Amino acid sequence: MNWSTLLHSNPSSTPKSRSRFDKDFDRIIFSHPFRKLQDKTQVHPLPEHDFVHNRLTHSLEVSSVARSLGKEVGNTIIERNPGLGNQISSHDIGVIVASAALAHDIGNPPFGHSGETAIAHYFLEHPKLEVHFTNNEWQDLLYFEGNAQGFRLLNKAGFQGLKLTEATLASFTKYPRPSLVFESFEGRQSQKKYGFFQTEAKAFEQLASYLGLREIAPQQWCRHPLAFLVEAADDICYHLIDLEDGCNLGLIAHAETVALYADVLGENFKPEKLKKIKHKKEQIATLRALAINHMVKECVLIFNDHEESLLSGEFDQALISKSVHHLHLKTIKQISFEKIYQSRSVIEIEASGFHVIHGLLDTFLPVTLHQDISKKHQVWARLLPSEVRVEIEETENVYGKVRTLLDYISGMTDRSAMMLYRKINGISLPGMS
Repeated sequence: MNWSTLLHSNPSSTPKSRSRFDKDFDRIIFSHPFRKLQDKTQVHPLPEHDFVHNRLTHSLEVSSVARSLGKEVGNTIIERNPGLGNQISSHDIGVIVASAALAHDIGNPPFGHSGETAIAHYFLEHPKLEVHFTNNEWQDLLYFEGNAQGFRLLNKAGFQGLKLTEATLASFTKYPRPSLVFESFEGRQSQKKYGFFQTEAKAFEQLASYLGLREIAPQQWCRHPLAFLVEAADDICYHLIDLEDGCNLGLIAHAETVALYADVLGENFKPEKLKKIKHKKEQIATLRALAINHMVKECVLIFNDHEESLLSGEFDQALISKSVHHLHLKTIKQISFEKIYQSRSVIEIEASGFHVIHGLLDTFLPVTLHQDISKKHQVWARLLPSEVRVEIEETENVYGKVRTLLDYISGMTDRSAMMLYRKINGISLPGMS
């Protein structure tokens, strides 16, 4: 793989105009699916605490970190490849990574990661449905993947089709493979999950060919190198920012949180300066900011040190796994799992998510598959937005119909999914509290 093909850009725009990559960023931030992230759970319930992150604030922060990573790496890429500077700038590379990171959670369903599990478990619990699908299609349904749903939304025709550049789409795709593969590549980070459904398999194949991504097995490719920066930005944020939320919620003691950040900062931790900050929340926010900056600098160095093996496809690990602070970050992840992700409020969100999503699928899937034409189901079918009903009717393939229904359900916010579930079950009615 080579940068000229991977970045595939026309000569840089003049400084006064937006580049194609700037337009990618703008298209994502103004898109309907991105806007809905404001009411989707990151980890904690949304209404109770105005200082807890939702999917929107998380995505904005990841994008900010990604822009720093991309621009710093871009400076080195341009320096090492002088001819490339006629095609693209380090600013452009920063925007590519920032745009991909901005969209990285755009395919996540309501109720956090438990929403993905809930959709998958529905099909696991209804094995008789398998007869309607091919093996590849059924695998997609058994293992619903937010990354693949995001790739679908970014490529889908209509108001969700954003017409992003190939470099941004490839940088978005952390797992360049379908759900069902026949070769296992243990230890390769890019092969842990999958990044596109059968409906988008051809689109990704064309994308990979256009950018010259290395194919390691049939329908399995090496990542675009910039995807490692998108992943690093997400890793940095969820390790270091979820810890801050956990402290603010009282799930992790202030002193323990300070000590965890201090481990990451090493000799850059200055306790005497911290004591000058009066408020404890401000102390934690300052340490979080310093730790993020520290990890950004280290990940840039790691990327630059492994640039050649990233381009050859031989390097396939998370960048933070090569960090000298890897064990410290692993400790933070373990403590966060025990004290934050397993807290009662998070478990309650997971339980609600299962119940609501299964209830919606119970309601709408029989109509989608034309398995039930009772009066009850006919009424329920009219609760689907008209554009969803039309798309289902116009789609001939059964798998395509189900994907359309899952587009609708996974695209709902936490609040809209809960409200629709309550109305279907007679728990609330229009005009009644």
